[in-house]
Amino acid sequence: MILTTRVEFVVDGLTLAGDLRVPGGVGPRPGLVFTGPFTGVRSQVTGLYAERLAERGYVTLAFDHRNWGESDGLPRREEDPQGKLRDLRAAVSFLRSRAEVDPDRIGAVGVCLGGGYALKFAAFDPRVRIFVGIAGAYNNPYTMRSGMDYQSALAGLTDTLERRDQGGAVEYIPAVSALPPGESEAAMPGDEPYAYYGTSRGASPHWSNSVTRASVRELVTMDNMMGADFLSPKPALIVHGVIDRFCSPEGAEEAFRRLDQPKRLVWVDAKQHIDLYDREPYVTQAIDATTTFLADHL
Repeated sequence: MILTTRVEFVVDGLTLAGDLRVPGGVGPRPGLVFTGPFTGVRSQVTGLYAERLAERGYVTLAFDHRNWGESDGLPRREEDPQGKLRDLRAAVSFLRSRAEVDPDRIGAVGVCLGGGYALKFAAFDPRVRIFVGIAGAYNNPYTMRSGMDYQSALAGLTDTLERRDQGGAVEYIPAVSALPPGESEAAMPGDEPYAYYGTSRGASPHWSNSVTRASVRELVTMDNMMGADFLSPKPALIVHGVIDRFCSPEGAEEAFRRLDQPKRLVWVDAKQHIDLYDREPYVTQAIDATTTFLADHL
């Protein structure tokens, strides 16, 4: 039986909301902190993985990052890479304060964009013993630059911030749209993201189909891949779909190459990125791989 409790913790003067899941039985147990997809909230992907891994015997904490969901922070629905890393630090501090958790056995689990955040965070926080990335986006500016008119994109996005700096309103765009790239200004255009976030699959009262336009600038300038160069000697598991149009298998392979041992790369036969959000048998395959790796190294 899993006991789920709504919890709050504070970082940078902001109150963050989370769900602490504690399996029944004798403790203390290893603890896992979760971070998830771009625009996601804890009642979506991270909550599912936190529930499934709690069923396997881990104390789990899925939470809403600053600016998202039920957590504090302004502007609403704005990506804040450095803030997210500080949120993860505070989440680990919270987990380590709990009597149900063994403070010396803490892991960071990231899904989609959270894979990169979890990697970079785990690399530089000695309290975190292990990293797991599932369908991870290991963003770095070098890769982003190769796929776009980089300076033109930066100029347009910086104009957005200049208008805000000069007293203008925060500008928002849709998070998803069923229209394909080039026909929509959504941050994640196309049928696949819409199939999750725009339908009942990802429905949540705490998720809105909007994100600040400036958030896109963070996506194309952040370097979370660098965490792979600094994680050693901590163990790393990467689980990825063989086909993924949004978080490339090549990115997962690059992160894996840059990691030192102990490490493991597990491919699942998923054909869409969002298969690993909620579809079977892919979620169970990811959970099985994660449980095996954690048992060996945490």
